[in-house]
Formats: sequence, C-alpha cells, structure tokens
Amino acid sequence: MANVATMAAVDYEVKLARLRERLASLPGAVVAFSGGVDSTMLLAACVEALTDRVVAVTADSPSLPRAELAEASALAREIGARHVVLPTHELEDPDYRKNAGDRCYHCKKELFLTVARRRAEIGPAAWPVLYGAIVDDLGDHRPGQRAAEEHGVLAPLVDAGFSKVDVRRYSRERGLRTADKQSFACLSSRVPHGSPIDSALLLQIERAEGVLRELGFRQFRVRHHGDLARLELSPDEFDAAVARRDALVAGVRAAGYVHVTLDLLGYRQGSWLELRPTSKP
Repeated sequence: MANVATMAAVDYEVKLARLRERLASLPGAVVAFSGGVDSTMLLAACVEALTDRVVAVTADSPSLPRAELAEASALAREIGARHVVLPTHELEDPDYRKNAGDRCYHCKKELFLTVARRRAEIGPAAWPVLYGAIVDDLGDHRPGQRAAEEHGVLAPLVDAGFSKVDVRRYSRERGLRTADKQSFACLSSRVPHGSPIDSALLLQIERAEGVLRELGFRQFRVRHHGDLARLELSPDEFDAAVARRDALVAGVRAAGYVHVTLDLLGYRQGSWLELRPTSKP
C-alpha cells in the first residue's frame, strides 16, 4: 500500500511540474473563471507561474446566481488576480434558449466571442484564453469543449493530466477555500433539455436555490418541472430537509413553485439524462 501511495505522490508531482512548465511558457493568460473548484485552482496556478500577467474573466448573465458572482469576485481578490466581469448575452441566441443538448456549446461560444470583442480592455492579444477542463471531463457530454477547440482556448489542466483529485489536492495545499467546494453548474442546467429557457425562469430557480442555501444545505439542485420543484439534496441532508420542511416549502413556493418534492435518489450530476427514453428490445 505504501508503494501505491508513493507512486501516486510521484505521479502528482510529475503532473504539477508539467503544469508549471506549460504555464511559465505563456506570455500571459486570460482565465475563464467561474469560481468553481477547477477554474479557481487554474487561476491560482497561473498567478503562481505568471504573477501579474493574468486576468480572470467571468461571464455574467441570468444563468449565474448573484451569490456565485460575488464568490468569484472574492476569490479573485484572495488569489491576487485582476478580475473582469463580462456581461454575456446567450439568452439572445435562439439556439441557447431552446435548450437542446448542445446548450453549453452556445454558452461557451458566447463567452469566447465576447472575450475576443473586448480583448483590448482585458489584456494583450498574445495572451491565450485558458479554461479549467480536467481529464475527468473528457468522457462526459461536454459541448463546451467543442466551442473551446473552435476558438483556440487552451486546457492546461488536461494537458498536464490533472484529475479532480489532483485539483483538490493542489487547492488544499495552497489553502484555497474551494478545495472542498461542491460542484456547481449554471442555472440553465436545472431545466430539462427541450424546455425553453428565459430570464424569468432562471430567476425563479435562483430564488428557490437561494432558500436552500440560506437554510444551510451544502449540495443541492432545484430541478424545474413547470410548477413543480424537484429538490435534489445529499442523502445525509434528508433529515435536515424534513426537520425544516415548513421553511423549505414556504420559501420554494414563494419563489413561484406550487409543488415541492424531495428526490429520494438524492443529488447526482446530469440527472436529466435519466429521463431519456430507452429503446425496447
């Protein structure tokens, strides 16, 4: 067992050295920064390698909760990176609003095009745009990766072989408070594919999730089913949900829902995929 642990440590150090070398070779970096675990770790590594030749860029639209935007701004300050908040307009794109399986492609495309249009105020044109994709993402359905490739956006964590375990280790070693942060996705991911999205709907979901956040829940999603809110929580928080049922139901109803249900399967990423019809033999 000790040998396995040693090999894992060596493997991590090799990846880290590879990442440092790659980042140090860049003239500077514009980091697509959501404030999540991966992009925060990437931003910190860029600042470590490039000092003040780094700009963090956050896309601001109705799909991003105000709490997450505030968190991203605070994290950029803590890391010591200049932070630019760019309003993006993906909701003006009918291909985004119709919420098909390639929604994330149109979202990332809008971000990268906005960065290109406003490049003069962000940083030198020679500084490449980086984003926080990791090797764990490579087997998933990630349309945003296609947008990144089309716009020449780099994924240095993938190139260095970083997994989520590696990202969290780096974050813990450097005292980043995102080291144990739960995963987060944009508010549009709460709506089943094929159901159109608009700003009012996203605000409704944001308000409902704000109730869960204020009540102290850690890992949650409010899945939107018309007038029904399906709450996905970590199973170890089910008892808390029952104990706080009255406040939970009142708050989610105040956000605009009529029915409030607790999904007994608990939180899981991509639960909408379970709703895809299966072919019968």
